[in-house]
Amino acid sequence: MAMRGTKPLLTAIGALTLPLAGCSESIDGPATEAKAPAGPRLTLVAQDTADWQAVSAEITTVDQAQVIARIPGILASLTVREGDIVRQGQAIGRVVDSQLGYQSAAVRAQAAQARAELARVKFLYQNGVYAKARLEQAEAMAASATAQHAAVGAVAGQGAVIAPASGRVLRADIPAGAPVAPGMAIATITAGPTVVRLDLPETLATRVHAGSRVTAAGLNEGRVTKVYPSVQAGTVSADVDLPGIDSTLIGRRVAARVETGHRKALLVPAGFVTTRYGIDYVLVLAKDGSAAQVPVQTAPAAEPGKIELLSGAAAGDVLIGTGR
Repeated sequence: MAMRGTKPLLTAIGALTLPLAGCSESIDGPATEAKAPAGPRLTLVAQDTADWQAVSAEITTVDQAQVIARIPGILASLTVREGDIVRQGQAIGRVVDSQLGYQSAAVRAQAAQARAELARVKFLYQNGVYAKARLEQAEAMAASATAQHAAVGAVAGQGAVIAPASGRVLRADIPAGAPVAPGMAIATITAGPTVVRLDLPETLATRVHAGSRVTAAGLNEGRVTKVYPSVQAGTVSADVDLPGIDSTLIGRRVAARVETGHRKALLVPAGFVTTRYGIDYVLVLAKDGSAAQVPVQTAPAAEPGKIELLSGAAAGDVLIGTGR
């Protein structure tokens, strides 16, 4: 009985073993690698690119002229306001010194008296009463009194407030009737062409020069025309000629970028870089024809439509475009 039951059992085990052996051969066999997807190819080559530095800038004029009080006194009038256009030599106000009025009256009286005395002495000299020395003395006194009167008049004339340059009035905030002192600025006037003035860190002083390219928000590209040879509070100033500057808002701050040199960089079109969950990837073609997604560190490039690869890929690698 035992021998008759064993044969069917072995037959059943053998039947189950054959399919399992077939499955084991299918799992352990060699896997076929996927070929690289179709798309444009790009071999990475280091290219020359410009280095750019973000800096602060201000719309201003090449120079600014200050209208200075030349004598002490009271600002009797100021006929301009901020934004007005003036021409060089135009009288825009007057400073009056009451003391000069008293002095002018006194020297005017002395000059009149000296002229009258000269006329009297001359008459007596002509009639033989006075010697020539007395006439010369009277003539000297009359000349001195006239010169003194002219000097006082000249000082009083310096009370006129004159625009030293042609341009737009930037500041004129001293009210009429206010006391002023010699050398006090009464108004400020633009002078020269309108420029964008950069505030450069002193570390960039040797890397920015006349001809360096500059871009500013909302403005065209321009070039540095002058770098000032002095450092103030850790910054160096540079003037930029930018076409299309709005000269109606002198003093407006703008964001700018200045070219500070050149270097080698890996630049690729944006279509060769994909971003997933905040990480950038490029598709690199291997020598065996397969492709692998490689994470890379990127940065915006100065050239429109391109991205700079900082790490993760090297010159000579072949990238496959993603079609983005």
